[in-house]
Amino acid sequence: MKNRNEKIANAILISAIVLTALFLRIYKIDSIPAGIYPDESVNGTDAILANETGDYKIFYTNNYGREGLFMNLISFSIKIFGNTILGIKFWSILFGTLTVLGIYLLTKELFRSTRSGLIAAYLLAFSFWAINFSRISFRAIMVPFLLTFSFYFLFRGLRTKHYLNFILAGLIFGLGFHTYIAFRIAPLILVSLFIILLINRKNFLKENWKPIIVFAIAILVVVSPMLYDFVKHPEHFQSRSGSISVFSSEVNKGHLFETLGKSLGLSLIKYNFWGDQNWRHNYPPYPILNPIAGFFFLTGLIYLVIKTAHLLILRFRHGVRDKKFEIYLFLLAWFVVMLMPEFLTAEGLPHALRSIGTMPVVFIIATISILWVLGRAGRAGYFFKLSVISLLAIAFISIGATETIKYFVFWNHRPEQHGQFNENLKNMSLYLNSTPASIHKYVFVNGSGKIMEDGLPISAHVIKYLTYRKAGEVIFLKRGSDIVLEKPMVIILMGYNQGVIDRLKTFYPNAKVEKIDSRPGYPSDFIAVIIN
Repeated sequence: MKNRNEKIANAILISAIVLTALFLRIYKIDSIPAGIYPDESVNGTDAILANETGDYKIFYTNNYGREGLFMNLISFSIKIFGNTILGIKFWSILFGTLTVLGIYLLTKELFRSTRSGLIAAYLLAFSFWAINFSRISFRAIMVPFLLTFSFYFLFRGLRTKHYLNFILAGLIFGLGFHTYIAFRIAPLILVSLFIILLINRKNFLKENWKPIIVFAIAILVVVSPMLYDFVKHPEHFQSRSGSISVFSSEVNKGHLFETLGKSLGLSLIKYNFWGDQNWRHNYPPYPILNPIAGFFFLTGLIYLVIKTAHLLILRFRHGVRDKKFEIYLFLLAWFVVMLMPEFLTAEGLPHALRSIGTMPVVFIIATISILWVLGRAGRAGYFFKLSVISLLAIAFISIGATETIKYFVFWNHRPEQHGQFNENLKNMSLYLNSTPASIHKYVFVNGSGKIMEDGLPISAHVIKYLTYRKAGEVIFLKRGSDIVLEKPMVIILMGYNQGVIDRLKTFYPNAKVEKIDSRPGYPSDFIAVIIN
């Protein structure tokens, strides 16, 4: 009866955590962040084009090239929700939420403790870092989701010996290669784990060679379409990362180890001391972890390193085979490997997006520290135990409250955030959508960014996505365009340009120039030229 009640209570707790995580990831999604970043909008316009043509690609070459799974999923959500903000962000919200469930299952499996799973899930659910990227339409959000569930089924398979777990683990891990370039380095985690298990488990290969083959085949089945694409189009395998690699002589200036040391140091300090300075990724200049969660992560990491070294000595000097050895070393391998996409580059560091693969393991490591505290308290007297539990309860409440307020109040109201997410481009789109159908609509394309395959700068894709089938025909005007303008009309300037305004007034003396500013004090205004 006691076990049954405990299971019910745990089920209620994890359900509450996951549902709260969902709420934090979908609440006011139309207005927070303030706009849509151009990289998000290209995902949306590519998805719309895929729906129109029926050409759902393995790899999309637009915007430096992107693995196709995320765009194809967005094409489906657009069919349901339309070309709305929810339509483009739905999958980020879903994957971000499900990762909370995934980290619960994985942590519970690793430590055979429901309490550990609940702690890790709570920390991830309320993390500013996790909430933020779960509300941005970047394909990288799939990486933590796939890693947690793949490793969960893999470790569950190693324990239960059921082939279904190995198949699921392989299929999910294989999907990772269809997500984000940083995932390409994830197989190093599997290699590390394989070596660890060989070292620590007697007759491991003899007893598990069949499940390992099943796991590998499952991965290969899912990866094969992408591998075929890379063979057919070798240029798809290349990426912009080569130009910012620490190994590039243009980047390291002949000082490889100095550059590598600096990038590694910046990558590590973002968790506790000086975070990502990009307002899209973080709340500068603060670290990406809450001070309390950051403290538990740092102490947990130190404990992990020391304990692993101790277990390593026990294994090779005294032949001790401790399961904690393989779990701790696996977690360290995961952390180091998924940090590599960040510290092996030397641009925009610290970079919370490139290291998003470390997100689950960071909170699992923090959980180890909390479990250690609870373990010590459990062996102490009643009043000491009560004091520790009370302090931890206060700490958890503090993490939940401060991280939520930090995102939805302080970060939300910072003008820098509104600028980084191009709120003005969103407002231009809403303005065009609300303009009567009888008015001809033009957008003067003097915005910034890389030119996309349709000839428009990436910033114009925010307008292209949000006005699709909502504003009627929107014509994008580029310098030197020979398009004949028709009255009555409104011309939106993506960027302020007095020369363009003066030229329009020369041809249309009655032109009315309006500055549309729905949020004074924020970088959200734009210029509309109205000609009747």
